[in-house]
Amino acid sequence: MGGHLREPLRDLVECSLPAALEAMGERWSFMILRAAFNGLHHFEEFQSELGIARNILANRLARLVEHEILTREALPEDRRKIQYRLTDKGMALLPTMVALRQWGERWETGVPATPVLVDARDMRRVRPVEVLSHDGRVLGKMDMHWALPEDVVGDDEPLQAAAE
Repeated sequence: MGGHLREPLRDLVECSLPAALEAMGERWSFMILRAAFNGLHHFEEFQSELGIARNILANRLARLVEHEILTREALPEDRRKIQYRLTDKGMALLPTMVALRQWGERWETGVPATPVLVDARDMRRVRPVEVLSHDGRVLGKMDMHWALPEDVVGDDEPLQAAAE
């Protein structure tokens, strides 16, 4: 990305990418998240559908709960049965999951995934996830650069609201 200012690549404390990767962990965390987006809620469902070892699944579920991506709750009708649900923080990962899936289709497998992700309203395929400007324009690499917070125009919108 152009401009004179560079993102401080060595200062991991200031960068949100390592923090996000730490929260998600690795491949199995993404697969569990995908399963949760597809309506799975119980340990046995995740284990059966994903074919993941029980100890790895328990570890990854605990990490996702610890990072408040999933909640862990006992069912009221049977307190021994546990369900996992996506939190708002977990739901906010949906665009990331869709973008990774689309990237994988284009650059790794070279074929559209099945089933196809569509808009529930009209059953048309969802568009590729893109980086958009404040006014909705699609931005490419050369359209962006890093700026200090004090140099950003009209940046009175908090990060929480921008994510919604």
